[in-house]
Amino acid sequence: MFPIRDHNPSEHPAHVRNALIILNLVMFLLTAPWLGGMSGLWDRLALYPAAVSQGFWMWGLITHMFLHAGIMHIAGNMLFLWVFGDNLEDQMGPVGFLVFYLACGLAAAGGQVLADPQSAVPMVGASGAIAGVMGGYLLLFPRARVDVIAIIIIFFKRFTIPAWVLLLAWFGLQLVSGALLQQEDGVAYIAHAAGFIAGGLLTLPVFLRRGGPAFWGATRGRPPHQAASYAPSRIPEVRR
Repeated sequence: MFPIRDHNPSEHPAHVRNALIILNLVMFLLTAPWLGGMSGLWDRLALYPAAVSQGFWMWGLITHMFLHAGIMHIAGNMLFLWVFGDNLEDQMGPVGFLVFYLACGLAAAGGQVLADPQSAVPMVGASGAIAGVMGGYLLLFPRARVDVIAIIIIFFKRFTIPAWVLLLAWFGLQLVSGALLQQEDGVAYIAHAAGFIAGGLLTLPVFLRRGGPAFWGATRGRPPHQAASYAPSRIPEVRR
C-alpha cells in the first residue's frame, strides 16, 4: 500500500520539504553508478556503525540521510515525505521543521548504531528521518484522511483511511519485521522504529503548545484548515 495524498494540504508553501526532496534527488543523480555518478562519494558519505562507534566518519550520521540505494528506495521515501511533510512544516515553521527532520534522522541512526555497533554494512536513506515525520503526523493529525493505493498483482485500487490506521500499521510492520528478519533483507527496521518514536516525542512540545487533547477536539484530529477538494481520480475506488 502506498499513500498518494492526504485531504488537507498545507496552507503555506512547504519550502523546506520541497528543498529536502530536491536535495535527495540531486544526491541520487550524483551518486547513481548506472548514471555515471560518483559511487565513491556514496561509499564515503554512507553511515558505517562500526566506524561511528569508534569515533570515525562521524559525518555519516547526517550525510546518510541524503543517499539512496535505488529508484524504488528514493521514490518510496520521497512519496512519504511529500504526503506527510507539508502539514508538519506548517505547524513547526520552516526552521523548526528542518531541525526536527535532522534530529529524527540522527535518532534513527543512533538507534541503528546502538543495535549493531560492529556492523560494517553501510546504511543509507532518508527513511529514519521520514519515519520521524510520520510519528509527528500521527500525534498531531491522527484522523486526517489519507488516500492509499493498493496494488494487487496487476490491479490498482484506491481507498481512504484515517492516518492513524496507515501509520500504526506501518510502525507495527517495522517492529515485527525487525524482530523476525533483523537485517536479513537489508532494511534498517530498527532505524525506522527509532525515527518514528523520536518524531512523536519531538512533536510533543508542539502538540502541548496547541492545547494537547483540546487541539484534537478543535480540529477533530485533522490539520486545522479546510479540506481539499480533489478532481475525480482515474484509479477506481474500493466500494464497500
